[in-house]
Amino acid sequence: MLTVRHLDAHYGKSRALSDISLDLAEGEIVGLLGRNGAGKTTLLRSLVGLVQRQVGSLTLDGVDISGWSVDRLSRAGIVLVPDYRGVIGALTVEQNLQIAERRGSSFSLHDAYVLFPRLKQRRASSGAALSGGEQQMLAIARGMMCGPRVLLLDEPTEGLAPVIIQEIVDALTKLQMEGHRLSIVIVDQNIDVCLNLAGRQYILELGRIVYEGTSAELAADHDIQQRFLGVDHGSGH
Repeated sequence: MLTVRHLDAHYGKSRALSDISLDLAEGEIVGLLGRNGAGKTTLLRSLVGLVQRQVGSLTLDGVDISGWSVDRLSRAGIVLVPDYRGVIGALTVEQNLQIAERRGSSFSLHDAYVLFPRLKQRRASSGAALSGGEQQMLAIARGMMCGPRVLLLDEPTEGLAPVIIQEIVDALTKLQMEGHRLSIVIVDQNIDVCLNLAGRQYILELGRIVYEGTSAELAADHDIQQRFLGVDHGSGH
């Protein structure tokens, strides 16, 4: 479905990503792991055209999209939910959802409220009045209102309480089971979230992919977790 080959990205003259290649199948969830500064956010931003990049090829359903504008990529269904969430504080929850709705999207306001019942309860509240967890739910629902084929989630559980993290994990799992033809790339510092949600994992280190494997393989490989993610199983973490 989405294929990336030999992607480099730069901030000015500084190279941020080098020779990135990855694949995402329709309906698949893929995790993108790595330490802070490894290049994960840059990669997501590169895929939606927000970062200066060069690619050998970038294709969606076999169509070359490497030269497409940010807006055209969004209309094609590649949607980023950024780590800063992007909620408009002066608008209500419902207004935030309505302005994100794209004509032809199979995901409706009703679907958003079914996915996150808290948003229905808070639909008349301003975005600024929401808790961090509620803002994250709103950000994901706004992304879905765009009718994505590929949803790029940047740190969707960062700083959230465990009960809220579980609600978000459950919602993303539900999306996968409801036939939205949705593929997801998720960046999260919480390795358990990525292992539980995604079938495959990529690890970035200093702007390069240094590991690719199934979640089961990564879960069993404590050496890789320690080397690239700093997970110390010997200390009980």
